Amino acid sequence: STQGVSSAASDVYKRQPPRYRGAINTGFQLCVGIGVLSANLVNFGTEKIKAGWGWRISLVMAAVPASMLTFGSLFLPETPNSIIQHDKNHQKAKLMLQRIRGTDDVQQELEDLIEASEMSNSIKHPFKNILHRKYRPQLVMAIAIPFFQQFTGINVISFYAPILFLTIGLGESASLLLSAVVTGFVGTASTFISMLMVDRLGRRVLFISGGIQMFFSQVLIGSIMATQLGDHGEIDKKYAYLILVLICIYVAGFAWSWGPLGWLVPSEIFQLEIRSAAQSITVAVNFFFIFIVAQTFLIMLCHFKFGTFFFFGGWVVVMTAFVYLLLPETRNVPIEQMDRVW
Repeated sequence: STQGVSSAASDVYKRQPPRYRGAINTGFQLCVGIGVLSANLVNFGTEKIKAGWGWRISLVMAAVPASMLTFGSLFLPETPNSIIQHDKNHQKAKLMLQRIRGTDDVQQELEDLIEASEMSNSIKHPFKNILHRKYRPQLVMAIAIPFFQQFTGINVISFYAPILFLTIGLGESASLLLSAVVTGFVGTASTFISMLMVDRLGRRVLFISGGIQMFFSQVLIGSIMATQLGDHGEIDKKYAYLILVLICIYVAGFAWSWGPLGWLVPSEIFQLEIRSAAQSITVAVNFFFIFIVAQTFLIMLCHFKFGTFFFFGGWVVVMTAFVYLLLPETRNVPIEQMDRVW
């Protein structure tokens, strides 16, 4: 559920200068990755408790970050966008903008915000408005990007990595530890790399390179499991560790492409008049397909076996082609001018 918060938090980040916007927004995903790593390490530690109540500690400790979020929200300031739209206090919005920017020279940006807000307020039915022809590309992205993000197969790793490692012959304790390493350390480090590179290389480069990396790692994993594991039995240790390396490569590819960019790009491509509706669609589609993948993966693993990796690899080819052919570059484009890239 922490990923869903990203779409709401992005309203804070999108007002940053275009040359820093990608890095700052990706920084949120980096914190999510640190949270996932922490949760995995807690699970690994509580698994050692033999009394049978370690899982209760794991659940209770989830209240710690929830409490921090709740307490921190008490001090979260309103964004200039929100102040202009709801309070109609332009001076207050200007002061907040100066506080965010660290400079008094914000008049031009304030005027852009006011103009965008007036246009937004003229739209009474945003969900009907987003169906208009001129917003059709953004609507397609609001649906396609979160759909593709889940069909990279990342939740196969996130939810069921210990089961996969057990399947390829690793022990229960080792499976939990390796799961923490793969989905935690590798993912967090790769997201940090994405944060450094997203505003230099651009969104499309990371999307495409990450897609190619994920595709080849998935095909190799599926091929090794097909030839060495077959439909039953265990796999040789040397192949098990090769699969572990390939999973690390796969997670790294996701963590610097579809992981953070799946939230960054939707947060910056929608005009203000459709942003609330479009972001709602993005989050709803994302959570819906998280649910679908989570509920169907074990069935897929039982029936498709190694073919599961070929299935998601096929989708990676589709989404990489989609980005190459249809997604415009949004690097260094101000939010107020984003409609021009379409």
